[in-house]
Amino acid sequence: MVLALAFATMLGAGAFGRPAPSWQVLDTGTTARLRGLAAVSERVAWASGTGGTVLRTVDGGRSWQQVGPPGASDLQFRDIEAFDAWHAVVLSIGEGEASRVYVTDDGGKSWTETFRNTDPAAFYDCVAFLDRRHGLALSDPVGGKFRILATNDGGRHWAVQPVDGMPDALPGEFAFAASGTCLVTVGKASAKAAGNGAGNGAGNGEATDRHAWFATGGGDRSRVFHSADGGRHWSVTASPIPSGEAAGIFSLAFQDRRRGLAVGGDFLAPTAAPDAAATTRDGGRTWTVARTVPGEYRSGVAWRSGHGDTAYAVGPTGSDVTYDAGRTWHRFDTGSFDSVQCAGGTCWASGDAGRVARLR
Repeated sequence: MVLALAFATMLGAGAFGRPAPSWQVLDTGTTARLRGLAAVSERVAWASGTGGTVLRTVDGGRSWQQVGPPGASDLQFRDIEAFDAWHAVVLSIGEGEASRVYVTDDGGKSWTETFRNTDPAAFYDCVAFLDRRHGLALSDPVGGKFRILATNDGGRHWAVQPVDGMPDALPGEFAFAASGTCLVTVGKASAKAAGNGAGNGAGNGEATDRHAWFATGGGDRSRVFHSADGGRHWSVTASPIPSGEAAGIFSLAFQDRRRGLAVGGDFLAPTAAPDAAATTRDGGRTWTVARTVPGEYRSGVAWRSGHGDTAYAVGPTGSDVTYDAGRTWHRFDTGSFDSVQCAGGTCWASGDAGRVARLR
């Protein structure tokens, strides 16, 4: 711990010209691996992971409640989306019936299973919401095309979308269920913010932004798919981030319709990831490798809302910060995290062995 703090202080003073950020690790009371993370506000956050684990805090991380669905100990909840302290949607991953969706409207006191995959060829990786009602879930290719599941009632009902608007997948191409951010929207942050202080109201607002993106790897190149109509039709473009059997883009984050970040690498070789961070300024039509990349595998990336061009990337070997919208990255921590999310200027990270932290 002392060496890690010394490392962060030294690097921060030299590389940033400002005080270095640091993580305050919190006691969650669990040893589950927490790849799912939903930052709602300075006080409210949710995390999910192995063993059917779902955690919730409403006091800034000082205490955590285990609120997972009963009878779910065999499931891996790799993604969770939350709108406030009461309403959340959690996705379990896996082949066939292991891919499920649960919804709670009372802070995890009770859950309703609203989707169970019955196609043995499908494997759902991520879920994202455009607003409190409209959401999408992404499956690896079925019959040569990625599959999209959609809801228009906050996750209570889901329907598989037609595939005529989906480009063909590459041989071996798939998405990574590493941090719940292989599928993202512009509306995700605003949807969560709209829930702050909303009590138990479900909200009835229509989606203000219909843009969504998902990222891939596994094939001969990593790619980013984009929809401008809420997931009905998709375009696709290649990215410069290297791809391979265990490599590609693991996480996306979009600040608005045009400015986005992508990070990744090879999870089987986490200490070497050349060219594994890229930026876009045209909504994902073109991508440029960062001038200074983290240089190691990163599974999560998030913009810090209200802080201009600041964003954070995390992985099992450390955390990095950019102050120039992803053009250059600087290491500030060597601890292990899988996911990072920010809301209202407050950033949270989660990972292995029940690790959850808040950014100081």
